[in-house]
Amino acid sequence: MNFTIPNLLSLLRMALVPPFIIYILDGEPKRALSIFVIAGVSDALDGFIARFFNQQSRLGTYLDPIADKLLMTAAYVALSIPGLNHGAPIPAWVTVLVIARDVLLVVCSLVFYLALGVKDFPVTVLSKVTTVVQVSAVALVLLSAPPLVPRLETVALAVVYLVAALTLASGLDYIVRANSMIATRTNRPDADPGR
Repeated sequence: MNFTIPNLLSLLRMALVPPFIIYILDGEPKRALSIFVIAGVSDALDGFIARFFNQQSRLGTYLDPIADKLLMTAAYVALSIPGLNHGAPIPAWVTVLVIARDVLLVVCSLVFYLALGVKDFPVTVLSKVTTVVQVSAVALVLLSAPPLVPRLETVALAVVYLVAALTLASGLDYIVRANSMIATRTNRPDADPGR
């Protein structure tokens, strides 16, 4: 195994998930936000070091997205638990949409790899924007918790609903693109009829 600095940073993000959840459950949004910011900085450093210091690895291509998805899933599940003092509420159905989209992406990637031999499923601008808004929503929800910035609650809630719309749009976009890619590959003259 090639444990480069980016890979170690990805493992650090995974290790931050349990304390992040614990702080949310204990009603300590300030500490949870600190953990979330540290995770975000480590994610940015991870990508920077991998690209500019040529430390990209096969292991890293798996660890990085797994670490990101673990943290985001944990954040949305924990912040949708009613009764916790963490600011603006994230409705459970929004959390379901976020998780369902991630499951859809994993399933699409797996199907394309196994059935068509496609290793890369291109990420769209819509998908990137959706991810940025999802991250922003978590930060705003934590910031809106008393005694941080209670007046942000309305803004945080609006961004949460924007997350729902973008997540739904992004999921539908992946389905349309997946169907298009399947049709293109199966209609090629050199396509394997057994696939």
